[in-house]
Amino acid sequence: MKSFVAGAGMTRFEKPESREWQYWDMAREAGTAALADAGIAYGQVEQVLAGYCFQPSTAGQRAAYELGLTGVPVHNVNNNCATGSSALMLARQLVEGGVSECVLALGFEKMKRGALGGGADGGDFATSPVARHYGVMAAAHGFEMSPPTAQIFGNAAREHMELYGTTEAQLAAVGAKNHRHSVHNPHAQFQVEYSVAEVLASRTVHRPLTKLQCSPTSDGAAAAVVVSERFAAAHGIEERAVEIVAQAMTTDTAASFDSGRCIDVVGAGMSRAAARSVYERSGLGIEDVDVIELHDCFSINELLTYEALGMCGEGESGKLVESGATTYGGRWVVNPSGGLISKGHPLGATGLAQVGELVTHNGTGRGGGSDAPEVPHPAPFRCSEVGVLEGRAWSGHKEAPSGTVAERGLLPVWD
Repeated sequence: MKSFVAGAGMTRFEKPESREWQYWDMAREAGTAALADAGIAYGQVEQVLAGYCFQPSTAGQRAAYELGLTGVPVHNVNNNCATGSSALMLARQLVEGGVSECVLALGFEKMKRGALGGGADGGDFATSPVARHYGVMAAAHGFEMSPPTAQIFGNAAREHMELYGTTEAQLAAVGAKNHRHSVHNPHAQFQVEYSVAEVLASRTVHRPLTKLQCSPTSDGAAAAVVVSERFAAAHGIEERAVEIVAQAMTTDTAASFDSGRCIDVVGAGMSRAAARSVYERSGLGIEDVDVIELHDCFSINELLTYEALGMCGEGESGKLVESGATTYGGRWVVNPSGGLISKGHPLGATGLAQVGELVTHNGTGRGGGSDAPEVPHPAPFRCSEVGVLEGRAWSGHKEAPSGTVAERGLLPVWD
């Protein structure tokens, strides 16, 4: 059985403590928008997957009740940075398995200012869920006073520079590109353009990563309505529905740790495996994709994801972004939303918001998305997750009418 995203909605992502609202207010705004986009009522939703990381137990019920008191099951999902996309995966599985015809995936987060602590309880990293990962990092690079998450990704960046000659300017080019893209996105936390030189000159968080190469903490919510093909046809929304062609999730294997490299510890191998799986399931390849929303928690993660997706060879991602191949006018447009670096990163909402960006730009007649230039070739982690969304408006991506952005989009998410 097939599954489709029939509607998507999101809030603007905000700097924590800059707006007077609670997580249930965010959820109501995003959920209402998704239902309106799908053209259905909350009473037609059969189950809710509610994703978040920093709210209390059963916050999903508190959030979903803002949409209605219909007695439907509400499942709470917590999977760190992959929370939103995990909620989507579970919704998809319920629909494709024939359990439900219409499911709402809802993600939200109300965060605090400042860097994340790396999961340590009172500063004791032995209690962290990723203690094994930090142990590998400490053995290879020591442990510094910078934020732990920035350290582990910053050390992966150092390794990439040493192994492949990647430059600080190439890393900064990711931040500059994504900040440039966010200027057009009304949902983005930041809408300011920066040059590569300005990105390099911003405050160092953990060398070589500067502030403008790191995703901020954010408040916000996003939602997606996932339906069966039968439901879409019965309610006359099949022309607006976007098929989830394939989706895959992976977690660590011994290979993540055996090399002693942060590149592997942060999930490069997992993302390669997830990409390979979704390509096999969908019968598509990177050559069929034109728009990509990926998890750029730090600039190095975007470069590693280029390689994992097969956009370039191992070690060639710095040159790829520097060439302009991943922005408007290039081969792909990566993170037209501005990505996590500039749009923001409210953990429970991030993956679902990226789905919303792809759906909005899918050529299904939707409006209200980023007011960005056209793509030249319109087309259709502690885990790593990759999914392909494909519109049904046209049979061939090269023949899509001008004025649309994408028929097929790729969503890789790392945690």
